[in-house]
Amino acid sequence: MSMDALALIFIVYHASHSYTLAGILAAVGEMVVMIALPFWARTADRIGQRRTLTMVIPARAIFLIIFVLLLTYHAPTWTWFLSIITVEASVINAGGLVRRRWGWVLKEDRDLLNTAYSYEGLMDEFIFIFGPVIATFCATLIAPASALLVGLVFMVAGSIVFASQKDSEPPPHPRNEEKPHPAVLRNRAIQAVMLPVAFLGAFFSAVGLVVVAFAREHDAVGRTGVLLAAWAFGSAIAAFVNGSIKWKKNYAHRFWIFFFALISLSTPFLFVTNFTFLIIALFLNGLAIAPLMVAAYGVAESVVPQEQVTETLAWVFIALPIGGAVASSLTGWVIDRYGADAGLIIPLASLTCGLFASLPYFRTWNRLRSAS
Repeated sequence: MSMDALALIFIVYHASHSYTLAGILAAVGEMVVMIALPFWARTADRIGQRRTLTMVIPARAIFLIIFVLLLTYHAPTWTWFLSIITVEASVINAGGLVRRRWGWVLKEDRDLLNTAYSYEGLMDEFIFIFGPVIATFCATLIAPASALLVGLVFMVAGSIVFASQKDSEPPPHPRNEEKPHPAVLRNRAIQAVMLPVAFLGAFFSAVGLVVVAFAREHDAVGRTGVLLAAWAFGSAIAAFVNGSIKWKKNYAHRFWIFFFALISLSTPFLFVTNFTFLIIALFLNGLAIAPLMVAAYGVAESVVPQEQVTETLAWVFIALPIGGAVASSLTGWVIDRYGADAGLIIPLASLTCGLFASLPYFRTWNRLRSAS
């Protein structure tokens, strides 16, 4: 999961020499993910995680190979878009499945659940430290397509191992036709979480594209992974610290504490002039990311019944590519027209917009903060 987005930029840019096209293609894929992720998460809640994985993963592997072949052999551009739709239609939120298992195993210990979510955040950051480095190495020293293919190997191997863990798998919950739960998106608390997370997705997408373009403009494409690793390393440290603390403030309080922290730690992007400064800025920025995502998942998980947790976590996760879809196209256009330096404005602008867009949910957040 830490290799796909960067690998996509590498292979599309190599085939088209256009960041705009790479951004638009990524945006189309992210819009498809918006539909597919909640569907497969709901399926996992109802028929079980293992059965869902055995359906989805083989399909994704086949469609991803087809996508790579189309770009490698310079098939018409419209086939790239058709292919990325099939690839992303078979995506599954593995992180949500794992967090659902933690919620099931630790349902009687909410304090320890924070540690578990932080541990997952820490693991995410480790793969986001090494994944981009591996993707950059493969794309620059082997072949542009190799980054996607190596990521595919990791995905298949990891999914097989994960699906084999039967003891921790929560039981399936078939739909109760007599007393069905309200749709997740009707829950105002979920809406309140998804909106700022969508702008957070715009932030992530913008940073990813800008980092690749910045490295290329400074003739240091091979160091792209180092930049993204510095970003993830800062977040990994924060995840470790966050999981070690027995917080007195609830998830809703912490969400906004770290959202404001991320805004503050994004201002150094406006002053980046060289490679070293960008590494430092990314590291500092990463310090707010993992605790913020832990809080987002924590708020969402606490306001729905157990039977809807996987789907709920998928909706929170899907807010990221929703925002990323817009930011990918906009950032790619800005970089092509004005350069990577100008693109560094978009991450901070995305977070600021997220702050103001959340004002209609002020009362909802007050209620969430006052909850035990």
